[in-house]
Amino acid sequence: MNSLFSLEGRVALVTGASGTLGGHFARVLHEAGARVALAARRVEAVPALGEGSVAVGLDVTQPDSVLACFAAVEAAFGAPCDIIVNNAGIAVTKPVLQMSAADYDGVLDVNLRGCFLVAQEGARRLVAAKAAGSIVNIASILGLRIIPGVAGYTAAKAGLLQMTRQMAVEFARYGIRVNAIAPGYIASDINAGFFESEPGQAMLKRVPQRRLGTPDDLTGPLLLLASAAGAHMTGATITVDGGHSINSL
Repeated sequence: MNSLFSLEGRVALVTGASGTLGGHFARVLHEAGARVALAARRVEAVPALGEGSVAVGLDVTQPDSVLACFAAVEAAFGAPCDIIVNNAGIAVTKPVLQMSAADYDGVLDVNLRGCFLVAQEGARRLVAAKAAGSIVNIASILGLRIIPGVAGYTAAKAGLLQMTRQMAVEFARYGIRVNAIAPGYIASDINAGFFESEPGQAMLKRVPQRRLGTPDDLTGPLLLLASAAGAHMTGATITVDGGHSINSL
Protein backbone atom coordinates (compact mmCIF):
# COMPACT_ATOMS: atom_id res chain seq x y z
CA MET A 1 0.00 0.00 0.00
CA ASN A 2 2.78 2.46 0.87
CA SER A 3 4.27 2.07 -2.61
CA LEU A 4 1.10 3.62 -4.06
CA PHE A 5 1.91 6.91 -2.33
CA SER A 6 5.70 6.78 -2.75
CA LEU A 7 7.27 9.63 -4.71
CA GLU A 8 10.72 8.08 -5.00
CA GLY A 9 12.41 9.19 -8.22
CA ARG A 10 10.03 12.10 -8.74
CA VAL A 11 10.90 15.79 -9.06
CA ALA A 12 8.47 18.30 -7.54
CA LEU A 13 8.09 22.06 -7.81
CA VAL A 14 6.07 23.93 -5.19
CA THR A 15 5.31 27.61 -5.83
CA GLY A 16 4.65 30.01 -3.00
CA ALA A 17 6.92 27.85 -0.86
CA SER A 18 7.71 30.68 1.57
CA GLY A 19 4.15 30.54 2.97
CA THR A 20 2.64 28.20 5.55
CA LEU A 21 0.91 25.91 3.07
CA GLY A 22 3.66 26.01 0.46
CA GLY A 23 6.29 25.03 3.00
CA HIS A 24 4.05 22.24 4.28
CA PHE A 25 3.42 20.88 0.78
CA ALA A 26 7.13 20.88 0.00
CA ARG A 27 7.91 19.03 3.22
CA VAL A 28 5.23 16.40 2.57
CA LEU A 29 6.50 15.69 -0.94
CA HIS A 30 10.10 15.55 0.25
CA GLU A 31 9.25 13.11 3.04
CA ALA A 32 7.44 10.93 0.49
CA GLY A 33 10.69 10.60 -1.47
CA ALA A 34 10.55 13.36 -4.09
CA ARG A 35 13.35 15.78 -4.84
CA VAL A 36 11.74 19.14 -4.26
CA ALA A 37 12.26 22.66 -5.59
CA LEU A 38 10.84 25.29 -3.24
CA ALA A 39 10.04 28.35 -5.35
CA ALA A 40 9.09 31.79 -4.07
CA ARG A 41 9.72 35.48 -4.57
CA ARG A 42 11.14 35.58 -1.02
CA VAL A 43 13.49 32.69 -1.59
CA GLU A 44 15.28 33.40 1.70
CA ALA A 45 12.04 32.57 3.57
CA VAL A 46 11.51 29.02 2.27
CA PRO A 47 12.12 26.21 4.78
CA ALA A 48 15.36 24.22 4.61
CA LEU A 49 14.61 20.58 3.81
CA GLY A 50 18.17 19.35 3.35
CA GLU A 51 19.46 16.90 0.77
CA GLY A 52 17.23 16.45 -2.23
CA SER A 53 15.83 19.98 -2.09
CA VAL A 54 16.68 23.32 -3.64
CA ALA A 55 15.35 26.87 -3.21
CA VAL A 56 14.62 28.77 -6.41
CA GLY A 57 13.53 32.36 -6.94
CA LEU A 58 10.23 32.69 -8.80
CA ASP A 59 7.78 35.44 -9.65
CA VAL A 60 4.86 33.58 -11.23
CA THR A 61 3.62 36.75 -12.95
CA GLN A 62 6.76 37.04 -15.07
CA PRO A 63 7.16 34.54 -17.95
CA ASP A 64 10.95 34.96 -17.96
CA SER A 65 11.06 34.12 -14.25
CA VAL A 66 8.94 31.01 -14.84
CA LEU A 67 11.27 29.84 -17.61
CA ALA A 68 14.35 30.49 -15.47
CA CYS A 69 12.84 28.61 -12.53
CA PHE A 70 12.14 25.45 -14.54
CA ALA A 71 15.60 25.61 -16.12
CA ALA A 72 17.21 25.92 -12.68
CA VAL A 73 15.28 22.94 -11.32
CA GLU A 74 16.23 20.77 -14.29
CA ALA A 75 19.86 21.81 -13.90
CA ALA A 76 19.78 20.92 -10.20
CA PHE A 77 18.04 17.55 -10.51
CA GLY A 78 18.75 16.49 -14.10
CA ALA A 79 15.09 15.85 -14.90
CA PRO A 80 11.91 17.83 -15.56
CA CYS A 81 9.42 18.50 -12.78
CA ASP A 82 6.80 15.76 -12.92
CA ILE A 83 4.92 17.06 -9.88
CA ILE A 84 3.88 20.72 -9.91
CA VAL A 85 2.00 22.28 -7.01
CA ASN A 86 0.57 25.65 -8.02
CA ASN A 87 0.28 27.22 -4.59
CA ALA A 88 1.36 30.87 -5.01
CA GLY A 89 -1.43 33.27 -4.20
CA ILE A 90 -2.34 36.65 -2.74
CA ALA A 91 -5.53 38.42 -1.64
CA VAL A 92 -6.70 42.02 -1.43
CA THR A 93 -9.53 42.61 1.02
CA LYS A 94 -11.73 45.54 0.00
CA PRO A 95 -15.40 45.98 -0.92
CA VAL A 96 -15.98 45.93 -4.67
CA LEU A 97 -16.81 49.64 -4.72
CA GLN A 98 -13.45 50.46 -3.12
CA MET A 99 -11.31 48.03 -5.11
CA SER A 100 -9.11 49.57 -7.77
CA ALA A 101 -8.41 48.01 -11.13
CA ALA A 102 -4.81 47.50 -9.97
CA ASP A 103 -6.02 45.64 -6.86
CA TYR A 104 -8.20 43.34 -8.94
CA ASP A 105 -5.66 42.77 -11.69
CA GLY A 106 -2.88 42.07 -9.19
CA VAL A 107 -4.81 39.26 -7.54
CA LEU A 108 -5.78 37.63 -10.85
CA ASP A 109 -2.21 38.05 -12.12
CA VAL A 110 -0.79 35.90 -9.31
CA ASN A 111 -3.65 33.53 -8.53
CA LEU A 112 -4.85 32.71 -12.03
CA ARG A 113 -2.48 33.90 -14.75
CA GLY A 114 0.54 32.83 -12.68
CA CYS A 115 -0.87 29.33 -12.26
CA PHE A 116 -1.49 29.19 -16.00
CA LEU A 117 2.09 30.18 -16.83
CA VAL A 118 3.61 27.65 -14.41
CA ALA A 119 1.34 24.78 -15.50
CA GLN A 120 1.84 25.58 -19.17
CA GLU A 121 5.64 25.64 -18.98
CA GLY A 122 5.75 22.54 -16.79
CA ALA A 123 3.53 20.65 -19.23
CA ARG A 124 5.56 21.80 -22.24
CA ARG A 125 8.71 20.37 -20.70
CA LEU A 126 7.02 17.08 -19.79
CA VAL A 127 5.65 16.70 -23.32
CA ALA A 128 9.10 17.40 -24.79
CA ALA A 129 10.60 14.77 -22.49
CA LYS A 130 7.77 12.30 -23.25
CA ALA A 131 7.19 12.05 -19.50
CA ALA A 132 3.99 11.79 -17.49
CA GLY A 133 3.25 14.06 -14.56
CA SER A 134 0.80 15.54 -12.11
CA ILE A 135 -0.20 19.18 -11.69
CA VAL A 136 -2.02 20.09 -8.48
CA ASN A 137 -3.64 23.53 -8.38
CA ILE A 138 -4.36 24.91 -4.92
CA ALA A 139 -7.75 26.57 -5.23
CA SER A 140 -10.15 27.43 -2.39
CA ILE A 141 -13.74 26.93 -1.32
CA LEU A 142 -14.00 30.60 -2.30
CA GLY A 143 -13.92 29.34 -5.87
CA LEU A 144 -17.20 27.62 -5.00
CA ARG A 145 -18.83 30.22 -2.75
CA ILE A 146 -18.22 33.83 -1.78
CA ILE A 147 -17.57 36.06 1.19
CA PRO A 148 -17.68 39.87 1.04
CA GLY A 149 -14.56 41.86 0.26
CA VAL A 150 -12.46 39.52 -1.87
CA ALA A 151 -13.90 39.81 -5.38
CA GLY A 152 -10.55 39.32 -7.10
CA TYR A 153 -9.72 36.25 -5.03
CA THR A 154 -13.07 34.52 -5.55
CA ALA A 155 -12.97 35.23 -9.28
CA ALA A 156 -9.42 33.91 -9.56
CA LYS A 157 -10.10 30.73 -7.62
CA ALA A 158 -13.29 30.01 -9.58
CA GLY A 159 -11.29 30.52 -12.77
CA LEU A 160 -8.56 28.22 -11.48
CA LEU A 161 -11.07 25.40 -11.01
CA GLN A 162 -12.28 25.77 -14.59
CA MET A 163 -8.71 26.04 -15.86
CA THR A 164 -7.94 22.78 -14.04
CA ARG A 165 -10.69 21.02 -15.99
CA GLN A 166 -9.58 22.56 -19.29
CA MET A 167 -5.97 21.52 -18.85
CA ALA A 168 -6.97 18.06 -17.62
CA VAL A 169 -8.75 17.38 -20.91
CA GLU A 170 -6.01 18.84 -23.10
CA PHE A 171 -3.08 17.21 -21.26
CA ALA A 172 -4.59 13.74 -20.72
CA ARG A 173 -3.25 12.44 -24.03
CA TYR A 174 0.28 13.16 -22.78
CA GLY A 175 -0.14 11.33 -19.49
CA ILE A 176 -0.28 14.59 -17.51
CA ARG A 177 -2.99 14.73 -14.84
CA VAL A 178 -4.35 18.07 -13.60
CA ASN A 179 -6.39 18.27 -10.40
CA ALA A 180 -7.22 20.81 -7.72
CA ILE A 181 -7.50 20.98 -3.95
CA ALA A 182 -10.01 23.46 -2.54
CA PRO A 183 -9.14 24.08 1.12
CA GLY A 184 -11.51 25.75 3.50
CA TYR A 185 -10.22 27.97 6.29
CA ILE A 186 -6.83 26.70 7.43
CA ALA A 187 -5.32 27.74 10.75
CA SER A 188 -2.25 29.96 10.46
CA ASP A 189 -0.48 32.72 12.35
CA ILE A 190 -2.10 35.25 10.02
CA ASN A 191 -5.73 34.34 10.76
CA ALA A 192 -5.46 33.20 14.39
CA GLY A 193 -6.58 36.55 15.78
CA PHE A 194 -9.61 36.75 13.51
CA PHE A 195 -10.90 33.30 14.41
CA GLU A 196 -10.60 34.13 18.10
CA SER A 197 -12.84 37.17 17.55
CA GLU A 198 -16.65 37.20 17.66
CA PRO A 199 -17.03 37.34 13.83
CA GLY A 200 -14.46 34.56 13.49
CA GLN A 201 -16.26 32.37 16.01
CA ALA A 202 -19.55 33.00 14.18
CA MET A 203 -17.94 31.87 10.94
CA LEU A 204 -16.64 28.70 12.58
CA LYS A 205 -20.19 27.84 13.64
CA ARG A 206 -21.06 27.55 9.96
CA VAL A 207 -18.43 24.81 9.56
CA PRO A 208 -20.18 21.48 10.32
CA GLN A 209 -17.03 20.08 11.99
CA ARG A 210 -16.83 23.25 14.13
CA ARG A 211 -13.08 23.69 13.64
CA LEU A 212 -10.49 25.22 11.38
CA GLY A 213 -8.53 22.98 9.10
CA THR A 214 -4.80 22.45 9.59
CA PRO A 215 -2.06 22.00 7.00
CA ASP A 216 -1.96 18.32 7.98
CA ASP A 217 -5.56 17.96 6.77
CA LEU A 218 -4.24 18.62 3.25
CA THR A 219 -1.47 16.02 3.38
CA GLY A 220 -3.58 13.05 2.27
CA PRO A 221 -5.27 14.83 -0.64
CA LEU A 222 -1.93 16.15 -1.88
CA LEU A 223 -0.26 12.74 -1.80
CA LEU A 224 -3.28 11.14 -3.49
CA LEU A 225 -3.17 13.56 -6.40
CA ALA A 226 0.62 13.61 -6.74
CA SER A 227 1.20 9.86 -6.57
CA ALA A 228 0.24 6.70 -8.42
CA ALA A 229 -2.64 6.30 -5.95
CA GLY A 230 -4.52 8.92 -7.99
CA ALA A 231 -3.55 7.57 -11.41
CA HIS A 232 -7.12 7.62 -12.77
CA MET A 233 -7.96 11.06 -11.38
CA THR A 234 -7.80 14.12 -13.60
CA GLY A 235 -9.97 17.23 -13.73
CA ALA A 236 -11.11 16.59 -10.15
CA THR A 237 -11.41 19.01 -7.24
CA ILE A 238 -10.97 17.68 -3.72
CA THR A 239 -12.69 19.97 -1.21
CA VAL A 240 -11.16 19.94 2.27
CA ASP A 241 -13.26 22.26 4.41
CA GLY A 242 -15.01 20.34 7.19
CA GLY A 243 -18.27 20.50 5.22
CA HIS A 244 -18.35 24.31 5.05
CA SER A 245 -19.02 24.60 1.31
CA ILE A 246 -22.11 22.37 1.45
CA ASN A 247 -23.62 24.06 4.50
CA SER A 248 -26.36 26.51 3.51
CA LEU A 249 -26.31 28.27 6.89
